Amino acid sequence: MFHLELSRWVSSTTKTTVCHAKPLKTSTAFSGSSGTYNVHALELAAAKERKLKGLSVTVHFLDDTQHVFHLEKKSKGSVLLDQVHQHLELVEKDYFGLQFYEDDSNKPEFIRWLDPLKPIKKQLNGSQTKLFFRVKFYVSDPSKLLEEYTRYQFCLQLKQDILEERLILPASSAILLSSYTVQAELGDYQPEEHGPDYLSNLVLLPNQDKDIELKICELHQSLKGLSPAEAEIGFLNYVKRLDMYGVELHKAKDSSNRDIQLGVTHLGLVVFLNSVRINLFSWSKIMQISFKRKQFFIRLIKEPSESYDTLLGFNMNSYRTSKVLWKSCVEHHTFFRLHSPRVRRKFPLSLGSKFTYSGRTEFQTVSEVKQRGKLERKFVRSPSKIVRQTVPAPALEVKGKVSVVPPRPPRPYDNKVTSLGTKEPKKAWTEDSHMSDDDGGFLERTLEGPFMPGIANRVISYADEEPSPTTPNELYDTPPYSLSHSPTSQQCDVAATTIVLELDGGEMYGFIISGGSDRNLPIKISRIVADTPADKCTPKLNVGDVLLQINEHECTGALYDEACSYIREARKQNEGRLTLVVKQFASAHPEPGAAGVPEPYYMYVPAGSDVSPSSPSDALQMSIHLLADGLESGHQVNQYEMLPRKHPDLACDESAKPKNVNKNRYRDISPYDTTRVVLKNAPSGDYINANYVNMAIPHTEIVNRYIATQGPLQTTTEDFWQMILENNCNLIVMLTTLVERGRPKCHQYWPGVEEVLTMQNIIVKGEAEEDDPSGSFVFRDFTLQDVKNKSEKKIKHMQYTAWPDHGVPDSPTQFLIFTKKMMECRADDAPVIVHCSAGIGRTGVLVLMETALCLMENAEPVYPLEIVKNMRDQRAMMIQNAVSARNENGTTSSATHLGRTKSQYRFVCESVHAAYVARDKKQEKIDTEV
Repeated sequence: MFHLELSRWVSSTTKTTVCHAKPLKTSTAFSGSSGTYNVHALELAAAKERKLKGLSVTVHFLDDTQHVFHLEKKSKGSVLLDQVHQHLELVEKDYFGLQFYEDDSNKPEFIRWLDPLKPIKKQLNGSQTKLFFRVKFYVSDPSKLLEEYTRYQFCLQLKQDILEERLILPASSAILLSSYTVQAELGDYQPEEHGPDYLSNLVLLPNQDKDIELKICELHQSLKGLSPAEAEIGFLNYVKRLDMYGVELHKAKDSSNRDIQLGVTHLGLVVFLNSVRINLFSWSKIMQISFKRKQFFIRLIKEPSESYDTLLGFNMNSYRTSKVLWKSCVEHHTFFRLHSPRVRRKFPLSLGSKFTYSGRTEFQTVSEVKQRGKLERKFVRSPSKIVRQTVPAPALEVKGKVSVVPPRPPRPYDNKVTSLGTKEPKKAWTEDSHMSDDDGGFLERTLEGPFMPGIANRVISYADEEPSPTTPNELYDTPPYSLSHSPTSQQCDVAATTIVLELDGGEMYGFIISGGSDRNLPIKISRIVADTPADKCTPKLNVGDVLLQINEHECTGALYDEACSYIREARKQNEGRLTLVVKQFASAHPEPGAAGVPEPYYMYVPAGSDVSPSSPSDALQMSIHLLADGLESGHQVNQYEMLPRKHPDLACDESAKPKNVNKNRYRDISPYDTTRVVLKNAPSGDYINANYVNMAIPHTEIVNRYIATQGPLQTTTEDFWQMILENNCNLIVMLTTLVERGRPKCHQYWPGVEEVLTMQNIIVKGEAEEDDPSGSFVFRDFTLQDVKNKSEKKIKHMQYTAWPDHGVPDSPTQFLIFTKKMMECRADDAPVIVHCSAGIGRTGVLVLMETALCLMENAEPVYPLEIVKNMRDQRAMMIQNAVSARNENGTTSSATHLGRTKSQYRFVCESVHAAYVARDKKQEKIDTEV
């Protein structure tokens, strides 16, 4: 026991109590019970332990901000992802991921995605604690993104891709996208606020200069009135059409040891050579993907004409890069093609990688966001200004060199979303499965002999075998492995949905249906035209939706023609309002080859075939392969939609003069002044709505000459015949009927048989008229007499009457026959008069078709897009894009029927391909007979 003597000392400001302890007996100091608790030592130990167990990582965001996250040392990637999503208050979070470098070299080949199922500490090597938030899965269609903030993040990512030259695109496209960015960040162009150099402090493009800024400024002015959200939607809707949109590239080598790049997208596996896409293997065509060491394999589904599966192989740079590509394919296929992640069967002795994608799929994400509804939120957009960046973003290897993102500024303000809702986003990842990918997926049966990339030995026979529990199971089977695994067979339909559509400008609803060839096949939505009522309606109408009712008419068991009649009937009733009851399916945008979607003819370019333009015939063959590939992937049509409708430097002033305005059938269809046909002796003046179009065949002296013109009006009939006389024409090709859907498309400018049409300078007499046995064509003969010199000449008239009022012909066969008959009737030097109604749509289709046939005859490659560009440089809008031309009454013309223009281009491309296939078979038959 201690005896305490207490004394106190009190100052004027403080009161202190001092205790003095003095032991009374030393011998009793340690007697009885006692205890000691070392607080300070334990505090130091706990702090040290927390420091050892804790983990701090820095995440760099797309708007150049960064945030430090504190985690437990053993935390898995899903914990960090959850914290990042909560920090951003991100709802549609499954499109995004975190990237990091495996070492301190910061080389592109060492950048990896954070795995949510593995501990973070195991993935981040050493002191590497920097991660980069970015888009992992580029949405297949931006309309699926319901949140404005998600679209904003996508735009930030794509702008970064452009600056890093990850997204390679034409200069015109880059300028257009930059104008959308400026509109979103700065708003409407204001001359008093935006000086001549207002874009100089914005980093928009890698090689930005004054000329580029001037062009961006011009386009920026044309976007006046668009809100930031609308500008970003325009940005995304345009960029989705580009070849390299959302492509994650991996270096590889082909069979000839050329350097190529393999890209993984929502469409499938894409092959690039020198930044040009040369092939696409869609998910619907791939049976399995696998890898073994440095070799990466895909096995393709058998074509109908084949009795074996095709196995393609590529050599990667290393085992690690081969495995990374394989995992990327697994993730992309699962995310975009399946409704939920596939549960992999577990075998006791299974070898190889057990990796599967465990996050949510695109279907699950879209479904959940639709159910919860949109969250109203406020956020500030990040400006693209120049300032030195303190933390370098991931470097990318581009064309043999490493480039770093151009520096951008730290934000003077925080753009963190302030959500007006109260719902907390659900976790993006789960921890209910434990997987390892320590070893790589390799083929069940090794190939004999040394492996070379290309088509592997065709004696492989395990394509349809079910894996055995006792054999390695390292293949990733891309459903459909059987019918039960098919994504379309697993679709989870929801309750019937009612959708109401109003006519667009009195003309179009904006969707196309398929199916109904018999009463057992449902009527489905096969295509939706952008920016039409079907595209903008709420609830959203999706490709693949099954029609149950059309304006209270039952469609279950209906035939295609019956469904079309219901839709036509709706135009005339209730102010054109169309009420659809649909059964919505999960696969909103099925790939070619999915159930219910007819798949176009497609020919693969085998990696081992080494098709290269070493000779003219090889160049032709390659061009047709690329054409078929483009039709399969939709690339051809997407690129066509991006072509300028008119040459920007060519004026159409003559057509706008008061004396000539009434000579135009459609106000928006005008001839270029530089190539217009100028009449010399016409009574009404020198103007006619017509252009000279000359199509040269390379490496030959052939030049196919045309006069592309509108269908004559009653008041321009005399001008039309005067043009024929002055240009010494002997062939007229007509691609329309006089009336379609109750509307006049062309005046009957010719006389009947034994009848005479008398004009001031010309007399035309009808000699003969004959229908083709197929009922598709009408052939007429006329005699044209020049009144002044009494000379006469024979005129042949060919009319294609089988082109349907809606869409395009069902088969290219009759159209090819008609084109070849026209070629037989063509005179060497005289131009052929070609017209439809406006003189641009079907007229352009015919010019492209004959040009392609001539190129084939001379073993020259056929590139339809280049032909369209050439035609449009001579007459605007040939095979026109969906524009809004107006007729004399101000209503939309059928020549610009929305949806028809795209199908016209696809139709002529399919016709070109069919012509080549028929020519190839014919030549093969001749060679066999010889």
